[in-house]
Amino acid sequence: MIKLFVVHLRATGDAPILKQAKFKILGTDKFAKVIDFLRRQLHRDTLFVYVNSAFSPNPDELVIDLYDNFGFDGKLVVNYACSMAWG
Repeated sequence: MIKLFVVHLRATGDAPILKQAKFKILGTDKFAKVIDFLRRQLHRDTLFVYVNSAFSPNPDELVIDLYDNFGFDGKLVVNYACSMAWG
């Protein structure tokens, strides 16, 4: 069975807020798909993306693995910024 996961996008620092902050993605998709989506929406090549305001995952990580380890309340919180927000 194919499972969809909710990704909640939160602007950090000077990053613009998206009109659609939540979307669904397949668990088998790589995190790179989230990064690419953000780059297209924000029209930016340089972007800093963090999970739970803590770390920047490898683009090859699967969404299901990130969700299993860091998801809560039925969603995976992804912070994005135009400049480095956290080390």
